[in-house]
This record gives sequence, C-alpha cells and structure tokens, in this order.
Amino acid sequence: MEYRIEHDTMGEVKVPSDKLWGAQTQRSSMNFKVGKLMPIEIIRAFAYLKNAAACANMDLGRLAPEKASYIMIVCDQILNGELDENFPLVVYQTGSGTQTNMNVNEVIAGRAKEMAGVAVLHPNDDVNMSQSSNDTFPTAMSIASVFVLEDRVLPALNTMIVTLKSLEAKYMKVIKTGRTHLQDAVPMTFGQEISGWRSMLEHDYDNILKSLDGLREIALGGTAVGTGLNAPDGFAERAAEALTSLTKKEFITAPNKFHSLSSKDAYVFAHGALKALAADLMKMANDIRWLSSGPRCGLGEILIPENEPGSSIMPGKVNPTQTESATMVAVRVMGNDTVVGLAASQGNFELNVFMPVLIDAFIESANLLADSLISLEEKCVKGITVNSEKMDENAHRSLMVAAALNLHIGYENAAKVAKKAHADNSTLCEAGTSLGLFTAEEYDTWIDLMAMTGAKK
Repeated sequence: MEYRIEHDTMGEVKVPSDKLWGAQTQRSSMNFKVGKLMPIEIIRAFAYLKNAAACANMDLGRLAPEKASYIMIVCDQILNGELDENFPLVVYQTGSGTQTNMNVNEVIAGRAKEMAGVAVLHPNDDVNMSQSSNDTFPTAMSIASVFVLEDRVLPALNTMIVTLKSLEAKYMKVIKTGRTHLQDAVPMTFGQEISGWRSMLEHDYDNILKSLDGLREIALGGTAVGTGLNAPDGFAERAAEALTSLTKKEFITAPNKFHSLSSKDAYVFAHGALKALAADLMKMANDIRWLSSGPRCGLGEILIPENEPGSSIMPGKVNPTQTESATMVAVRVMGNDTVVGLAASQGNFELNVFMPVLIDAFIESANLLADSLISLEEKCVKGITVNSEKMDENAHRSLMVAAALNLHIGYENAAKVAKKAHADNSTLCEAGTSLGLFTAEEYDTWIDLMAMTGAKK
C-alpha cells in the first residue's frame, strides 16, 4: 500500500494514498479498533451541517465564496454516497464525536484539494469555521434522528395503520370470543380486536410526532461550551435557516446552547416513543401468533401467510416467523432504551460524552422498527384471513356468554349455569333449562352474540 505524509498538531503520520482523510482521522483509526462504524446517517448529517455552516459563514463575510463553494460541492458528493469509503471511524471513540467531526472536515478538505490540484481548504480554519465538535456532533444527531423518524419510521407506521384499517372494516361483523387473562371472555368481533391494534399504533404515531420538536433544536453556534466563542453574531440563526433550506426539514437554533451541549433529554423522550411502539408491536405480533397457533392443536382462529418451511425435522411445519422477527426487534429496542437513558445521564458539566453510543442506539432502534413494520405488514398482516368456522365455534362454546344472562336471572344463577355447563360439557342453554332457570325459547331470545359485541349493525 502506498502512503502520503499528513500532519497535525501532534506531528506527522502516514495516511493511505488512496484515501482523502488526514492525520487526525488516521490516528483515530489506529487507536480505536472497537466495534462497528459510525452510522452512515451521522456522516450524511455532517454533510448537511457543514454545507449549512459554510452558507452562514459566507453570508456573514467570514468565508470566501470560492472556499464555501468547494465545501458545498464535496458535501453533495458525501450525500450522494460517492465518498463513503473515506469514513472509517467507529462508534466507540471519543465520547464527544470529535474524531468523526474531524474525519468529515479532513475529507472535505482532501477532496477539495483533489479537485483543485492544490490545498484550498484547511480542515479546522475553513471547514470547521465557527464550529466545535461539541456543537457539531449534537447537531448531526438532531439531523439524523429527524430524518430517520420522518422518512423511515412514520411512513412505515402509517402503512401498517392503513392496512389495519382495511382489515378492521373487513372483519367488523365476524364474531369471535374475547379473551382476558388468556381465558375465555365475552364475545367481540375480530374487527374490534384489530381496531385495538390500529388505535395503539395511531397513538404511537402521535407520540413520535410530538417527540420531534425537541430534536429539531440544533446546538450549532454553541461551539465549545455553549458560549459561542469564535462564532460571529447571527451564525447560529443563519446556519439553522440554511439547514432547513437544504434538508427541507424544520430545524431551529437551540435557545439555550448550554442545555443543547450537555443534555440529551430530547433523545430519552423520543426513544421513549420508539420504546412504546416496540411494546405495542410486541403485543400485536404476539396476538397474531397466538390467534394463528395450530394448525390443529392451537387456537387456529386466523390464518397467516405461509412464507417458508418451519422445521428441519417436522415435514409440513410452518412457523409464524414474521411475528418472531418483530418481537425480537422489540426486545432490541427495549435494550437500546436503556443505552439511551444511561448515556443521556452522563452530561457532566458542559458536555455529554456518551453521544456516539447514544445516537447509534437511537438510529438502530428507528431503522429496526421501520424495517420490521414494513416486513410484518407486507409478509404477514395484509395477508391475514379468518377461520370463520373456528371463530364461530369458539364464540358459541364460550361459557362467558353467560354474562348476558345476568340481567335476566342474576349473577349467581348465571354462575350456576356456567359451572354446570362446564362440568357436564353441555351448552349454556342445556344447563340452564335443566336447572329450571329459563326455557330454551327464553335463552334464544336473550342471547344475541352480535348484540353483545356492541358492534353497529
């Protein structure tokens, strides 16, 4: 491998000739061989913020238009994925993300030199002008989190909601037995059950929307400790405006930069909304696999798509694999919530130094949930059909239909009927008539399963 010599304030270092980064990136890649790479979403976010900072600095007369132009051109190349091989740094580095900030600064300067044939940008003096790693990395976090929630999670969630609405309407008149404590309960319709799934996901959608407000506040302009040292008046506001224009997403300058550098409460709140979605995804996926259990010895009330063989030894076995995938995603998100919460608690004095691991966990949760919702909707939920015969049989056999007798013979007599029917393995009608509590005609008049569901006729 061929090398070139780069230098920083600590001296000279060899850098691979085919890479655009400089000395600080090289030192980090040598010193931190720990875990996975920084999420590409953070690199893309840095490209947006470096572009916005260049716009602001140029507008304020701090940065020459030619230099600003080079920064903007390279940032577009980063956003297009043309320079991805130049970002080798890992999540588990300095807790402020300084090395990733410098990696981006050096790549922009290096690529500009490659295009111009001579050095036209200094990574610190020009690309990092009016900035600090301490305010750029939090800003990159804001950008990446807003993008992943707005462009991935919310659309996937909305698609699932639309599919559930369709199934809800389709099966609103299909009667089934309800279940509480995993025991038989009074009748309901399958459409009503689906409406519960749909409603909880709608609440999750609203919660995520609410959480976006805190994420839109960017730290850019706070520089090292929140005072804005070396950033000109108006830089923070102009940078936020430029960022909004570039991303087509709303961002505002944080009103208190000391808060935006040291506190990560917005991520705790937003990831809490993702955790709530994970909990609801777990509930819905578990309901689906319980209801589809069987095919002969389980509940068997619904049928789900058969996507692949389920066993290496049992021929013909098919498993609810999409629901298992979704529930494993839910577990990972719940684990990530602990990471986010603990990392956010480490805002010592003027800076949180657990930011890379926090945003890595946050982005992973968001992407996993988006992917899982897409897969579960496409490969499972939209293909759900009902086993009408089994649903009808279970609904009519349920002893909890006796609840409708309370108004006519009282709770205690209704309990006697239910217990006798269970002991004799008879119907409620047979048990009640043998006890002399009502006639078969009265039973048929009193018991209307559809009416018991409260579903509109």
